[in-house]
Amino acid sequence: MGDNRHHHKEMAVREALQSIKPGMIVGLGHGSTAMLFVRDLAKHLRSGQLADIRCIPCSKETEAAAQRLDIPLTTFETNPVIDVTVDGTDEITPELDMIKGGGGALLREKIVAQASRREIIVADETKLSPVLGLKRPIPIEVIPFGLHAQTRYIKTLGGRPVVRRLRDRTLFVTDQENFIIDCHFDFIPDLNGVAEKLSMRAGIVEHGLFLGLATEAIIAGPGGIRRFIGDPRRRPPEMEEP
Repeated sequence: MGDNRHHHKEMAVREALQSIKPGMIVGLGHGSTAMLFVRDLAKHLRSGQLADIRCIPCSKETEAAAQRLDIPLTTFETNPVIDVTVDGTDEITPELDMIKGGGGALLREKIVAQASRREIIVADETKLSPVLGLKRPIPIEVIPFGLHAQTRYIKTLGGRPVVRRLRDRTLFVTDQENFIIDCHFDFIPDLNGVAEKLSMRAGIVEHGLFLGLATEAIIAGPGGIRRFIGDPRRRPPEMEEP
């Protein structure tokens, strides 16, 4: 099963690479599937199949991988708009609502997604769900001060908060030196309402509900590749074409 999933991820990544053109500013996601894209993008650059690409990574881990592979990097100060970002997901619906942040990079991933003209999600079909929250908790990034106050607040929303820890039981720390609370729900009746309440809470830096941000998804499985296209009317104003 594991080998099949890896093969399906590679299928989705190869398909996404067809959307990368010379001269583009490309966002590089975080996680195992995104790393496959980084690897294949580097191969295309070395072979000359692609050229004049500059990239903005979603995490320090992705940045280090890109540097090892000699992928040219840039910054938001130089290039505030990204042409296309390719990233993975923890869970996604056919409407392209997502839960992200299982790898702890949700804050930077959302910043990059909101700055992208196109956000292409690549995944194997095990990540596809009819509704969010069936497979994964919602990661919530919080500042260290007031951590336990945030866990109490999350309980008022109907969630079961679990502070993320490493195997040695020390607290997981994000690239921005914050903590993560994984919030488990049996059912989320109002995704937008939960997202709004989390966004309004002082001390919560960001949450892993990515609603209306993906423009398309490439999902691979035993039956081949399926493409899902997002509703452009759901895109936030900052993601509209200039």
